[in-house]
Amino acid sequence: MLDPRAFIHALPKVELHVHLVGSAGVDTVLTLARRHPEAGVPADRAALERFFVFRDFDHFLKVYWAVQSMLKDRNDIRTLVTGLAAELARQNVRYAEVTVTPYNHLLDGLPGDELLTGLVEGRAVAKAEHGVELAWCFDIPGEKGVRAGRETAVFALRERPDGLVSFGLGGPEIGVGRAQFEPFFTAAREAGLHSVPHAGETSGPATIWSAVHDLGAERIGHGTSCATDPALLAYLAEHRVPLEVCPTSNVRTRQVPSIAAHPVRRMLDHGLVVTLNTDDPPMFGATLEGEYLEVATTLGLRAAEVAALARNAVEASFLGEAAKAELLAEIDLVTLEAHAETS
Repeated sequence: MLDPRAFIHALPKVELHVHLVGSAGVDTVLTLARRHPEAGVPADRAALERFFVFRDFDHFLKVYWAVQSMLKDRNDIRTLVTGLAAELARQNVRYAEVTVTPYNHLLDGLPGDELLTGLVEGRAVAKAEHGVELAWCFDIPGEKGVRAGRETAVFALRERPDGLVSFGLGGPEIGVGRAQFEPFFTAAREAGLHSVPHAGETSGPATIWSAVHDLGAERIGHGTSCATDPALLAYLAEHRVPLEVCPTSNVRTRQVPSIAAHPVRRMLDHGLVVTLNTDDPPMFGATLEGEYLEVATTLGLRAAEVAALARNAVEASFLGEAAKAELLAEIDLVTLEAHAETS
């Protein structure tokens, strides 16, 4: 009988929706807390582990901003990046597109060149020491408005670090219209960056429609509310617009009551390109392997269907075609070997 955990681990995986600050695990935060005791974050492992136990969304924000407050220079950013890479490698994740919010770092007083150097150095270590290829999405914190959009676009297009592949929009959705950010997404797309805004996580399908029509979205971050709009389901399926689905995050933030109640089943049944992702993994108690296992177990997916989710993530990524082909071939090989073991 096929061991689903072993099969999921063996699959080479791609992560398309993970926030850099939200990726900080206990070991990384412990390093930062001991480096910056003035931040008041627990520097004792047991106390820090208790601090990290998710209680509610307000507590998540408290942990998130505590980590953000300790990012003072390139060394801190590099620590964050390499900690993420080590965790990805442990789960056999080969490639990740990581969301970075430069505007928030700059507001907090982190110099732009320190941020960029930390990203570049961390990315090099991720590849050399962990075998993980990282790419960047620079996103707008939407709640900070048009000024944040303008400054994020200027920073992204002026600096254009190696590995920057996309331009995003995060933060609260209610009361933050997508259309106001259209000029910045247009500039980013004209400069060759891909459009990957959040939409339909905490708001209805109108936000997803706006992301597609106003921002030229090539992928949708979350997109869970699409399941309530048959016309949108049909559009996303026909146009093969991938969704970056983060099931545990949606449960933790109370957008859905459980994995069993998650609209991912409806998305799959309508032929949408579903990818599984973690969002802010340690802070929500998530791992990418865990997302695959929960969805596969809850929905009763066969090995081939689980492999199809891994294939979706590769195909929806902004990797080069040769790298995609290599990963897809390995996914097929792992699936064939698993089938041979059970036949």
